[in-house]
Formats: sequence, C-alpha cells, structure tokens
Amino acid sequence: MHELGTIHYVIDTVEKLAVENELTRIASVTLQVGEVSGIIPRFLSDYWEYAKKKTTYLQEAELKIETIQAVTYCQSCGKTYPTVQYAKICPYCQSDNTFLVTGNEYVIKEIEAM
Repeated sequence: MHELGTIHYVIDTVEKLAVENELTRIASVTLQVGEVSGIIPRFLSDYWEYAKKKTTYLQEAELKIETIQAVTYCQSCGKTYPTVQYAKICPYCQSDNTFLVTGNEYVIKEIEAM
C-alpha cells in the first residue's frame, strides 16, 4: 500500500506548487519510480485516477510513470550491474560486498502546467 501514500504525497506537493506559482491547472505529472522501490506502477495509476478527482488543480491531469533502473555497485571490483538481474552478488567477481546505487527511489520529475 505504499502507492496510496505516494500518490497523496505527490498530489499534496503538486497542489502546493500550483498555489505558490499561481497556476490554474496541471496537465500532467511525470513520476520516476525505482525498479526495486516496492511501488507498483499499476496501483499508482489506479489511485491517481481516484485521488485526483478530489483536488483543485489536478482533476484532469495525466500521471506519467517512468522507471528508474536499479543499479548496484560492487566495492570489490568497482563495477556496476543491473540489480534485478543479479541481485546482491556481483556478476563480475562474485562478491557480496555491494550496495544499491539507484532504483529504490521515486521522484517527481516534471509538472506540466496550463
């Protein structure tokens, strides 16, 4: 259920920006979502359609979702690799001395105002 909280946060943030910038309407919001963030894009879209109806500026706004690839860095060999494919074990040197660089976040990338 991260999606419901995420959508409410995005809507609150965009509504505040609309007021601060004296906008009249928002046409779209582009949200980048990490591959391993635990957020399911389909649920985001469903909650968006429901929640936007209760807003002032977003009633007809489109939600655009882009995926941020999960990338892991290996501290042993200094290489990066796709996390979803290889998980925690480095495919180059087999080390587990790794950490996630990107792919666990979500970001409001763009707001299109009218």
